[in-house]
Amino acid sequence: MSEGDVVSRTFRALVEGADRKFARVRDVPAYGRVQNQHFFHKVFKSYMRLWKYQQENRARLVEAGLNRWEIGEIASRIGQLYFGQYMRTSEARFLVEACVFYEAILNRRYFEGSKGLGKDLGVRFKELRFYARFLLVSFILNRTEMVQHLLDRFKALVDDSKANFRDTNFKEWRQVVQEIVRFMKVDTAFMNVRPLRYCATFDSHPESLPYLTRFHAKKVLKFQDALLTSCHRNEVKFAELTLDTFRMLQCLEWEPTGSFYQKRPIEPKENGTFTDYSGASGLIDMNLAADMTDPTLPPNPRKAILYRPSVTHLIAVMATICEELPPDSIILVYLSASGKVGRNVTQMESLGGSQKLPRNKAVSLHEQNNLLLDSCVSDKGDSSGGFYDKYLWFGPRGNSGLNNLYPGDIIPFTRRPLFLIIDSDSSHAFKAGLSKLVHDFRGIARMASLMWLNALVENICFVQHMVVHGAERGEPAALLLSPLRPAFKDPSDADLIQNGSQFTFFLTAPLSAFCQLVGLSYSDTEADVYNDAEDILSTAFSEWEVILCTSTSLDLVWAQVLSDPFLRRLILRFIFCRSVLYFFCPPEDCEQCLPTCLPSLPDSVSPGSKVVQTAVFRLAKHLRVADCFQFDDT
Repeated sequence: MSEGDVVSRTFRALVEGADRKFARVRDVPAYGRVQNQHFFHKVFKSYMRLWKYQQENRARLVEAGLNRWEIGEIASRIGQLYFGQYMRTSEARFLVEACVFYEAILNRRYFEGSKGLGKDLGVRFKELRFYARFLLVSFILNRTEMVQHLLDRFKALVDDSKANFRDTNFKEWRQVVQEIVRFMKVDTAFMNVRPLRYCATFDSHPESLPYLTRFHAKKVLKFQDALLTSCHRNEVKFAELTLDTFRMLQCLEWEPTGSFYQKRPIEPKENGTFTDYSGASGLIDMNLAADMTDPTLPPNPRKAILYRPSVTHLIAVMATICEELPPDSIILVYLSASGKVGRNVTQMESLGGSQKLPRNKAVSLHEQNNLLLDSCVSDKGDSSGGFYDKYLWFGPRGNSGLNNLYPGDIIPFTRRPLFLIIDSDSSHAFKAGLSKLVHDFRGIARMASLMWLNALVENICFVQHMVVHGAERGEPAALLLSPLRPAFKDPSDADLIQNGSQFTFFLTAPLSAFCQLVGLSYSDTEADVYNDAEDILSTAFSEWEVILCTSTSLDLVWAQVLSDPFLRRLILRFIFCRSVLYFFCPPEDCEQCLPTCLPSLPDSVSPGSKVVQTAVFRLAKHLRVADCFQFDDT
């Protein structure tokens, strides 16, 4: 056997070994804390050995028939591994590394030889998958120019594939192109505004910082884990990332302070060496990674992102995360789904522009909540205790009962601290069902022969800390619940298929959501005017932070998470969303158009408080849309 044959066989053996390890790591669930991290290191060692071997024997491998696309496939696998590790850990460095390898493949044109007639169809599919994965990574990194560049090339590649592989159906790839175009149309509507990620420059308020520093709760919870899922028919998505989960994902991450969006990578050295596969850019020596990471930032919370999960899978993932939750930590659960089986999101009714009626004719928030509870509880009588009257709907058509997530399904997870965000036209059922538990607790105790009720009685999860806070067991839980329907000046904007959820938009990009509410676009507003509006909102948030930190009526549920910047920002944006909708919607529609929270926040940050109303009025007047709202004398 010649030396060239030995080299070729050794290379193929290394490829096969690396591929086997790759498959093993790739199939690890993207949630929970992976105990066997050594498998991750093993697969990178395999690819390190493979990469180094092909570099040292490149000439003989080329003579033996090695193609450039095979080198590109190795680098693409490494990028895929890094992205998968990012999805499991939310560590930004893994996302950056994936971008590094994908950009190296693009710049070196490893797949370029796959174009044209008579080429390998399998190689063409590898190239298409490479572009789709690079696009997803670029989306998450907000590299808008790169996304547009990749999309143009991806479209051309799909067209070339249809022309040169006429016997193959590329319908699925055309659908991918359409998904990306739809996603970009929504995501880039406010592309030049502030990032969704937490940015110290914009989201830290120097005026309130001393109050936050001195603020001490009896117990402080650390936010380290989140579960995000969205399930609506025909919603905007790319791959398995919907628009709403994309916005929440970004909202729960740190924004690097560097200006890496404008930096261009230096062309990598062809013979770069690899020394540390866990650090910045080991296999391909790129300077981009150093520009896109910020070692001064804390780690991002871990996020399990589920795409259209079954209810049983959703519950299983929640159970896994709760089981592995560290002591004194809290889990954020974001659920966005319809409360109607098979309901198309375009069918959701919305509120049009506000009517000029006196605000004093509206019921108070306290009275509104009582009316809401009475109406929701009385829908189906008392037989189910309010736990299984209404639900969130997950899943395809048919088998509706198996796809219903009821308020009662959440109860076991309140054994651990829980921050629950429900974005649905049935969201208030969760508040009604849980409040019903308080009124009928003794009746529930008499029914404790059922297994889940027995566990409920033993732990008294929701009763103890969520509502009455007087028991000794269980853990506190916080709820942010969306309005039952959106409200817009232009009812056509209520199409969730095109715009995503309004409530989620307020929690992730409040000023953009405000502009969407009143029919403004970024192109309609001068940059200076928009920046000043951001400053008005920032000042308001700073004032509200001080109020919350100094309030004597702040519930412990909120107090113990107020120190966390991500959760605090969500609370402030909820206050803003509630107050804006309070002044925008007609008083008689408040029951359906206002979000609610449990337990209640202090009255000092209610929509009726002067400090909150003044902030909303200043913003509306600055953007010249005050006529859309119903303000009291301000």
